[in-house]
Amino acid sequence: MITLFSYPQLFGVADNNGYGLKVFAFLKLAGVPFTHAHIFDASTAPRAQLPYIVDDGEVIGDSATIISHLIRKHRLDIDAGLTSAQQDTSLLVTRMLDDLYWVMSYSRWKDEKFWPLFRDALLREHPSLTEEGLLKAREYNFQRYHFQGIGRFAPPAAYARGLADLQVLANLLSTGGYLHGARPTSVDAGIYGFIANIHFYPIDTPLKRFVDANVDLVRHCMAIHAAIGSATATGG
Repeated sequence: MITLFSYPQLFGVADNNGYGLKVFAFLKLAGVPFTHAHIFDASTAPRAQLPYIVDDGEVIGDSATIISHLIRKHRLDIDAGLTSAQQDTSLLVTRMLDDLYWVMSYSRWKDEKFWPLFRDALLREHPSLTEEGLLKAREYNFQRYHFQGIGRFAPPAAYARGLADLQVLANLLSTGGYLHGARPTSVDAGIYGFIANIHFYPIDTPLKRFVDANVDLVRHCMAIHAAIGSATATGG
């Protein structure tokens, strides 16, 4: 049996981090049975990062590595039939989502306009958290943002990066269906992981305004959301 360890849910999605939600959605789309363990403390995780899985005693971290492992070990056909060009596009989109992650995180933890709303939502939905603990997490994220680079941007410049990423996604999905056609592939799980964490986020950031105004991003998000079922459900 596979166990997915990831951050807890928030605002109706199974993980309030794009990477954990990506793996959750992949497991659901691929029909792989699993259990889902929500944790906040990533200190014992591989590279001290969530998500990770335990698959028959083997511990695997990093969302892309997890998905590659699952496809190989369990002989999943979710990406079967993709051309070399489509595989290249999937990799490029995955790398772009890595960039979008930093802007999303910035909007929650760094931007003084939205941080209090995010903090209050976490405290309301997860009573085990404390304001002191969240402030420590915020200080840690500030260090990450500084060394990654996004923390050196003023909010308008930071959001411009994320909005550019979202525009590319909107362009790629404008033909309808999923990224590569009528059936979802692993990259669609990744897209959902991030777009759902923007669309279902009730705080009115520039990223949310863009997503909510784009019919193709919302259509894709809602199609995956319906396909994977309840945020609290487990199993294939």
